[in-house]
Amino acid sequence: MAASSRPILVAVAWPYANGLQHLGHIAGAYLPGDIFARYHRRRGNRVLMVSGSDAHGTPITVRADQEGVEPAAVVERFHPEFLRTWERLGISFDLFTTTMTENHHEVTRALFTRLRDRGFIELRASEQMYDPEAGRFLPDRYVEGTCPHCGYTEARGDQCENCGRTLDPVDLIGPRSRLTGAAPELRETDHFFLLLSRLEPELLEWLESRHGWRRHVLNWSLQFVKDGLHDRAITRDLTWGVRLPGDELGEGKRIYVWFDAVIGYLSASIEWAGRSGDPEAWRAWWEGRDAASYYFVGKDNIPFHTVIWPAILLGHGDLELPTHVPANQYVTFKGAKASKSAGVGRTVADYLDRMEPDALRYALACVLPEQNDTELTDDELVRRVNDELVAVWGNLVNRVVSMIGRSFAGTVPSAVGPVEDDRALVAAVDAAVTESGQLLEAVELRAGLRAGMGAAQAVNAYLNRHEPWKLARTDAERAGTVLHHALQAVAGINVVLSPYVPGASAAVAEALGQPVTDAVGTDGWARTPVPGGQRLGALPPLFAKLEGPLFP
Repeated sequence: MAASSRPILVAVAWPYANGLQHLGHIAGAYLPGDIFARYHRRRGNRVLMVSGSDAHGTPITVRADQEGVEPAAVVERFHPEFLRTWERLGISFDLFTTTMTENHHEVTRALFTRLRDRGFIELRASEQMYDPEAGRFLPDRYVEGTCPHCGYTEARGDQCENCGRTLDPVDLIGPRSRLTGAAPELRETDHFFLLLSRLEPELLEWLESRHGWRRHVLNWSLQFVKDGLHDRAITRDLTWGVRLPGDELGEGKRIYVWFDAVIGYLSASIEWAGRSGDPEAWRAWWEGRDAASYYFVGKDNIPFHTVIWPAILLGHGDLELPTHVPANQYVTFKGAKASKSAGVGRTVADYLDRMEPDALRYALACVLPEQNDTELTDDELVRRVNDELVAVWGNLVNRVVSMIGRSFAGTVPSAVGPVEDDRALVAAVDAAVTESGQLLEAVELRAGLRAGMGAAQAVNAYLNRHEPWKLARTDAERAGTVLHHALQAVAGINVVLSPYVPGASAAVAEALGQPVTDAVGTDGWARTPVPGGQRLGALPPLFAKLEGPLFP
């Protein structure tokens, strides 16, 4: 089926390369981004899905200080672990890079220069926190204290993890240095500032034009801007990070991570284009009027992706702004937010050692925190896999293929004199395929999955009504007609589930003689009939039932 081919940028949050990912990360950004990317590839769109390891985040330098190593050594340890996790879980990045590449540094400096030339960056003297015992200026995250908004006592100098507000170190009540515990002093130093106040009117107008965004994302962003944007320093007294263009400030100054990290989406796209053999290919996703860009991040990253990054893009003037920022809420474990730094939540590698990748993807997709924080327990993961994925979908596929194997020697029977119930089943499944596509377009991923699983339950009910296993002994023609329609329904549901459980869906498609292809310009989001007379391929059980607790 022909389809228009839109450039779709799927930009996924850049994790700090200082530790392994937990399920909160996966459910918050990486799995939703992958589901969305796989859907659009199947629709025939030109998808570019990028992310990478954030090498300049303060948590990396903190860990490096603790271990007595260079920050690059920490990144080089964890970046390969991320790549292994994505491969095991089936996260289909077109490029997962790092902010340590020379390409990223060049793109960051070029964007810095562009903004300065256009009057949106200026040099100012400012006061920064200084640790008198350590004898050094402190990056924002090296300062901790009490949040002035919610009273959280472990707030960081750039953001409060509890209420999500962005902060400056001087906002904290009772600030203390992470290095020595000393009370930091304010000392004057020269830095470059991004003039957010100049961009405020245009940014507010853009935000007010957003439609279809999640309410918590849009409300938070609008209030953030209406409260008034303050110019923010985008350099720090550091020796780790992107060097400034020129030597105006001398040695010991670097572009700060909150400015350079979001530029990673652009630099990764440019790096991908260079690797593809067409260095200008990135422009289709960043300068094309028909392009769309979706940013998959967690709740704590909302202001950086709905305010700071759009402001930078507005300042540049020739790059497309985000189409949608479907930021998820938090995943909690026993009431506490999943956090790598706080050690809340097991790593995804722990779960992949005990669960099939598709099973873990399914269980997490059922509880994506799209609108509210979601409590996650191991018992709930097991229940979702056993009672839904195995009992509903896996059992349905197995019983239909097995009955055709036993009663019709593995050859798809033809439909003879179908009754209204037969036709209604297939029509309902086709409607579910359409509905799920509409939901996925709107980034309502949980609801899209429910549409597919609801259709699977309807097929199981259809089989229970007509009992083809009994009909095979008394009316083979009618049994064949029932199984023929059940198989058509399976083919349709498999389309819906393909972004969620890609490994199993590929196996089903192959057994049905329908290998999955993501051809650009070809819309594959529709049921393809399985003709009578076609021989089915071998299909072992799709999923294994989980036995006992995951972590005894």
